Amino acid sequence: MATYNWSSVLPYSIGSVLRQTWGEFELLVVGDGCTDDSEAVVTAIGDPRVRWINRPANSGHQSIPNNEGLRQASGEVIAYLGHDDLWLPHHLEACLEALDTSGADVAYSLVACVGPEGHFVSPSVPQPSRRLYSPPSGMMHRRSVTDRIGGWRPYRELRTTPDVELWQRATAAGCVFTAVPRLTALKFPASWRRNVYRIRPSHEQAEWLSRMAADAHLEQRLMVEALVAERPGAVSYRHLLRQLVRETMARLRRPSVLPWRRRGGNIDAARTFKGL
Repeated sequence: MATYNWSSVLPYSIGSVLRQTWGEFELLVVGDGCTDDSEAVVTAIGDPRVRWINRPANSGHQSIPNNEGLRQASGEVIAYLGHDDLWLPHHLEACLEALDTSGADVAYSLVACVGPEGHFVSPSVPQPSRRLYSPPSGMMHRRSVTDRIGGWRPYRELRTTPDVELWQRATAAGCVFTAVPRLTALKFPASWRRNVYRIRPSHEQAEWLSRMAADAHLEQRLMVEALVAERPGAVSYRHLLRQLVRETMARLRRPSVLPWRRRGGNIDAARTFKGL
């Protein structure tokens, strides 16, 4: 979990990890040059599986702290969680089962993007063959993948986002991807929330973590709502099923690099919108 100066949200994202049905994990919370009380918040949790690491300077993107996490991780399987995102309790178990049963190198699940103030919840539909991947919070890979192809690259050196570029390299190296046909994570896109890094709210994450604890069928309810809702971004059941079957059975084709006008431009604009 990469983080930067947003300590108020960490008890909820970390709390969603501690509620996992698969408990044999280590959680490395890597500060990207944090100067707030994030260290105190993380260490106060008091769980030996949770470890705080802080880089000496801010890099401006999760790529560099993610690489520090990769360097210090001891596990054979790697998963990522945005510091303002939440895993549903079955995330680790479902993704690990997909890797084990398929023998694949990378697993990707459905991630629901939550609009500001819960305005809507819409699962993204990954289509790796079209360069449409799950957000990092929905991805899991064997450690051997990044040992072989290298880790995350700085966004200013790329013509696409660092996570997409990482999965493109994995595809080019012949890594096998497998779909996890379940909703396993909630993403609260900071790029949809103006100045969120100045305000640093956490009420949305608190509310949703409470909903997870109170509703054992939250995953099913969200999927049904998304499938039947008459709103932009609602998921076609036929399309969802077709993509899940296709991506479960097929190996990915090698994608090309997206021709952006200038390196890092879109991420720089998003950082400004988020208040960074």
